[in-house]
Amino acid sequence: MTRGHRLPPGALDRQAVCVPASPGASRVTGTPPSTAVVGGGIAGLAAAVALAERGVRVALFEREATLGGRLAGWSTRLADGSPATMSRGFHAFFRQYYNLRALLRRTDPHLERLTPLPDYPLWHADGMRDSFRRVPRTPPWSAMGFALTSPSFTVRDLPGMNARAALPLMDVRVPEVYDRLDSVSAHDLLASIRFPEAAHHLAFEVFSRSFFADPRRLSAAEMALMFHIYFLGSAEGLLFDVPNDPFPAALWDPLRDYLENLGVDLHLSAPVDRISPAPDGGFDLDTGAHTHRYDTCVLALDTGGLQQLSRSSPGLADEDWYARIARLRTAPAFLVSRLWLDRPVAADRAGFLGTSGYDNLDNVSVLERWEHEAHNWSRRTGGSVVELHAYALGDTTDRETAQQRLIGQLHRVYPETRAARVVDARHEWRADCPLFPVDGYADRPTVRTSNPSLMVAGDLVRTGLPVALMERAATSGMLAANALLAQWRLRGHELWTVPSRGRNAVLRKLAGRGAAGR
Repeated sequence: MTRGHRLPPGALDRQAVCVPASPGASRVTGTPPSTAVVGGGIAGLAAAVALAERGVRVALFEREATLGGRLAGWSTRLADGSPATMSRGFHAFFRQYYNLRALLRRTDPHLERLTPLPDYPLWHADGMRDSFRRVPRTPPWSAMGFALTSPSFTVRDLPGMNARAALPLMDVRVPEVYDRLDSVSAHDLLASIRFPEAAHHLAFEVFSRSFFADPRRLSAAEMALMFHIYFLGSAEGLLFDVPNDPFPAALWDPLRDYLENLGVDLHLSAPVDRISPAPDGGFDLDTGAHTHRYDTCVLALDTGGLQQLSRSSPGLADEDWYARIARLRTAPAFLVSRLWLDRPVAADRAGFLGTSGYDNLDNVSVLERWEHEAHNWSRRTGGSVVELHAYALGDTTDRETAQQRLIGQLHRVYPETRAARVVDARHEWRADCPLFPVDGYADRPTVRTSNPSLMVAGDLVRTGLPVALMERAATSGMLAANALLAQWRLRGHELWTVPSRGRNAVLRKLAGRGAAGR
């Protein structure tokens, strides 16, 4: 990896790191090789784009009727007769997501379909409030600025903190961070540092629950990596952008057109039941109705989908690969409730609010603040479109009770909603996000498998790069494509990441001394 004088479009961090493209021809000559991409989420779309741009014959198989995976959207009709687009909920497009944003630039060069939110406020039920709007972008001033301006930190708290325990956060490196911290839970690491209780809940727990998991079950390595990506390792800041239309219109419909123009064969509503290695090389994909032959394959599936397909498809890779896939785990269920209210929330309410201490409520979005469809409905009716998220719910959670509790917490956070009538509501229950448990890193698949013709992509994959969440999905899809392109002597695609190690020399030195002293 290199740090060049240039940066990816739109980047502000001069220490962003380039992963150079492998050399080769810019496009296939002669008969093109073929690749089946199984899964139409971010990872699969990234792989399909990267391969098709080099002239590879690509077919993409998606079990749902729409592209986007966990960011898909679908049409619905409200009780008042209005058409609307429902999805699985709010996603933040951080400025550090260089490779995801590069994917979106294929159809939106200036990212005009993304809108910046002016703040990322955090509220605790005890009345404490935090914000990232005025926090400096550049580390370590970002961390110092947050601590100095945050009510969750006070001078009296500092003597009680364990600075030595915090040193691993100062110099996060991938994959070394997993060697150091994967055997510890995020909760226990924070407890050992003895952060003030308010800061523990208001800042760090909000971040850790972005992985849809209880901090007691989440690997501390994943939390430390996230702290590096968004805070101490990047100068892009904590603010983010959001699509200004529903996901299909803003993101996936244009990308679908782009893929079709590249000649990609799209198979929607086409789950792959089985993949069989062909005797003469390549793979036969069975969709029930048809069997298709391809030279190579990229599996870009969620945890459950990957496990199910691997069980029905023996012989794809070695036995160790199958054993590790079988041990993967899915994060607990989460709930997304979207409410169409007959009156507006207060004008000063943020577009997005992170919460802690409000029972099962993790965040609140007011969609008309940025999304055109919601804004138009709000203008026409005088109401608001509000979305509520509840993460890491128990397996025995009663759904109706949880939905009502969530709405009750909205009334606590935004009291003006108590008087609002719910014109319509949609409640999405899902349990398909990867869990990154303590001591789970070794079981996560890598992009490459023991079969050089088979690759794996997705946010569950080990990439060896400092990326997470949607950015890990996009990056892994590009890495899977690059690995195949290199076999055909075709040029790969350049990637970018935040710095791959702690960026401050003094903090790195302190972290090194702390590690040596343990």
